[in-house]
Amino acid sequence: MEESPRRPSDDPVGPLPCQNMGRERQLGLGPVAREACCPPPLRESEGGAAAAAAVGGLLFLALNGHPEPKRRRPPGPGDSEGGEGPAKKHRAAAGGPAAPDPSSPQRVPVGRLALDYVVPCLDFYGICVKDAFLGEALGAQVLADVEGLQQSGKFRDGQLVSQRTVPAHSIRGDQVAWVEGREPGCQAIGTLMARLDELILHCAGKLGSYHINGRTKAMVACYPGNGMGYVRHVDNPHRDGRCVTCIYYLNRQWDSKVHGGILQIYPEGRPAVANIEPIFDRLLLFWSDRRNPHEVKPAYATRYAITVWYFDAKERAEAKEKHQLASAEKGGPSPGTQTNGPT
Repeated sequence: MEESPRRPSDDPVGPLPCQNMGRERQLGLGPVAREACCPPPLRESEGGAAAAAAVGGLLFLALNGHPEPKRRRPPGPGDSEGGEGPAKKHRAAAGGPAAPDPSSPQRVPVGRLALDYVVPCLDFYGICVKDAFLGEALGAQVLADVEGLQQSGKFRDGQLVSQRTVPAHSIRGDQVAWVEGREPGCQAIGTLMARLDELILHCAGKLGSYHINGRTKAMVACYPGNGMGYVRHVDNPHRDGRCVTCIYYLNRQWDSKVHGGILQIYPEGRPAVANIEPIFDRLLLFWSDRRNPHEVKPAYATRYAITVWYFDAKERAEAKEKHQLASAEKGGPSPGTQTNGPT
């Protein structure tokens, strides 16, 4: 079944600040995925071996969520027993920052993450996973914001575009709230959205032929853990303008064997299933169109996710024009639209 979420509103939420997979060989996020998912080596004109090594290193971090073991160099002249050289001791004495650990996921510059990892992964696979996206402290604040929304009764049952005779909850079992990021108690969600904007802006001009100039609000979703999921669907099957789906997960100690809730993606043209566990502080990006049908398997524990969709300027303008023409012909708003974006 291919069922679309509700269409985005006519007015996107603010412009941005600027303009070998096998279905039998399912891809989890362990050694098999690490071996199979690394983008091919870049050509020499694109940076050669050094750039390819950077992609591979960042992919390792994304799929494991922890830094590679730090290799210590042999002590040199002037080093102390702890291995600190004169330069490092001088910085410490001067009160300056210690040398950054390049293997730490939180320390990867966003520009490098975008160009050396996100762009190649999306270009080659149409899917990209980045663990430890915000870090423990900020991720915990986002989770607290989401739990606050739930406790205050902000969630509503997810809706669909088409006016079906079957109830929506038989297709999708999540409850959602739409957030701009400026509401009281949603500041951390706003910071997450700003980080996503920054990441996408660093990818500008390199995500296929897309020109991204806006996005939706954040859709905060909760599966209550009663065995509900979301049947196989495509986010944007009818060219409504959405081109990149970004999902941020917030579920601590998630065990898919016990809790279910895996997102399964079926990349078009590949005999594949990509199994994405919704673990805490994991960011997932994929193309929003028919290239990536996906479904949420039944969840047996409370499952939180935040989704933001980014718009391609040309496709979005064409979709708005079609919507306006349809509204004029019918003498009012066309069915299946809402003011707060897609669900």
